[in-house]
Amino acid sequence: MKEKKISCLIGITSSILLLVLDQFTKYLASTYLKGGHSVILVKGVFQLHYLENRGAAFGMMQGMKPWFVVGTFLMLILMIFIYWKSPMEKKFRWARFILILLTAGALGNLVDRLALDYVVDFFYFELIDFPIFNMADIYVSCGVVLLVLFFLFYYKDEDIERLISFKKLRKKQSDTL
Repeated sequence: MKEKKISCLIGITSSILLLVLDQFTKYLASTYLKGGHSVILVKGVFQLHYLENRGAAFGMMQGMKPWFVVGTFLMLILMIFIYWKSPMEKKFRWARFILILLTAGALGNLVDRLALDYVVDFFYFELIDFPIFNMADIYVSCGVVLLVLFFLFYYKDEDIERLISFKKLRKKQSDTL
C-alpha cells in the first residue's frame, strides 16, 4: 500500500508540474503574442501565433463548452481511477506515465475553458498549415500515441484486462455484502 501511495504522490506532483508548465506557456503567449504579435522561429516553417480556440482539437465543435467540461471531468475520473487501480509492477509504469500525460493535458485545457471560455493555442507549423496547438495538446497527443503503441506492441491482452478490469472492485463489494 505504501508503494501505491508513493506512486500516486508522484502522479499528482508530475501532473501539477506539467499543468504549471502548460499554464505558464499560455500566460506567456497571452502576454506577448495576443494582438497579432507573432514570433517567427523558422521562417515559413514554425512560429508562435496566439489563437483563442473555443472548440476542440483543430477548432472543431466551436461553442460546445458544456460538453467539453462534462466530458473532461468524466475522463479525469476514469483516468484517476485506472491510475489508482493499476498494478504496481514495473511493467505498468508506462501506463501510469501515459495517464499522467493525459491527465495533465486534460486539466490544462479544462482550466482555460473554465477560466476564459476558450483555450489558448500558440504553436503553429506554417509549413504544413497544421492547426495551432499548445502544451496541453502536446501532452494529450504524446499520451495517445504512446497508449496506442504500448497497447499494440507491449501489453498483452491479459495485461490490458488487469489494467482496466473491475473484477477486484466487484469482488470487494461482494465480500462486504
